[in-house]
Amino acid sequence: MKHKNGEIWEFENNVNSTTGGVEDAHSDGGVILGLDGGTTSTICICMRVLPFSSSSNLPDPLPILARAVAGCSNHNSVGEAAARDTLEQVMAETLVKAGAKRSAVRAVCLGVSGVNHPTDQERVLNWLRDIFPSHVKLYVHNDAIAALASGTYGKLHGCVLIAGTGCIAYGFTEDGQEARAAGAGPVLGDWGSGYGISAQALTAVIRANDGRGPQTMLTNSILQSLGLSSPDELIGYVSIETYGSCCAIFPQTI
Repeated sequence: MKHKNGEIWEFENNVNSTTGGVEDAHSDGGVILGLDGGTTSTICICMRVLPFSSSSNLPDPLPILARAVAGCSNHNSVGEAAARDTLEQVMAETLVKAGAKRSAVRAVCLGVSGVNHPTDQERVLNWLRDIFPSHVKLYVHNDAIAALASGTYGKLHGCVLIAGTGCIAYGFTEDGQEARAAGAGPVLGDWGSGYGISAQALTAVIRANDGRGPQTMLTNSILQSLGLSSPDELIGYVSIETYGSCCAIFPQTI
């Protein structure tokens, strides 16, 4: 274990077959971890390995053993160290709840925002290789692919449009071709996202305050929601808050 947070795995010393968990993979086939890592939150679930084929569907609801939630795991938003810490912490917490060790894990599938290029994918794969034994199968994709698969029972065919903190459209044809649009972050293109809409609202408030735009009811509602007394204080707010935190005004905007 190379990662500095190795101490979070100390719980494994207390996991055994008497806990009612799935200590190691025997006849039951072990467990798998599935993660949806976004800019706002990261969710991890643990479930037993189930038989699956392209001609059959998974049971609904899925027999989930444990679930845990953490913060942002997009390395473009919080940096590599913080993103990795979040991923490791949420996986450890999920296994604690399931009463399972890493040796029971057969596969980890991670869909995370910020994975936009093969170099991003390899970076996250290397993090996971440091955490899990070599027998564990590792899959890393953009979180849009996980969202699509969640609606098609694992079949990558169709289109998905996500408008959350960020925004992305992703699609696959039956023969495996893929295409995407947007999802390039707040500077290069998250139009229609929570951040994009919030940024337009903040701009409207500043323009109104400067006299360069019409007065707007957004001014009072946004200032009240953020606990600020004047539009001038927005300058300091957006300078210190994170990408995701700026979306806090989205409910007031719509």
